[in-house]
Amino acid sequence: MSNDSAESTTATGLTPEQRLEAPTTHLVDAGIATIHDMATLRACVAYENTNQQRVRILRRLAERAQEIRTEEE
Repeated sequence: MSNDSAESTTATGLTPEQRLEAPTTHLVDAGIATIHDMATLRACVAYENTNQQRVRILRRLAERAQEIRTEEE
């Protein structure tokens, strides 16, 4: 897991914590919208499951995962 997190941080400069602990919901939504790979998404899901377990955030991450899968087809 730490490897995925390190790779996602290197690619974007944002850690899962920075993406999901933004001060406003608009920034959290933007952080999720700018996830472009499954490694970053998995790191964010792992972070959320370990820390807050917010249903709305987990639901949005699941939606973004589906969008990424669709884009990869």
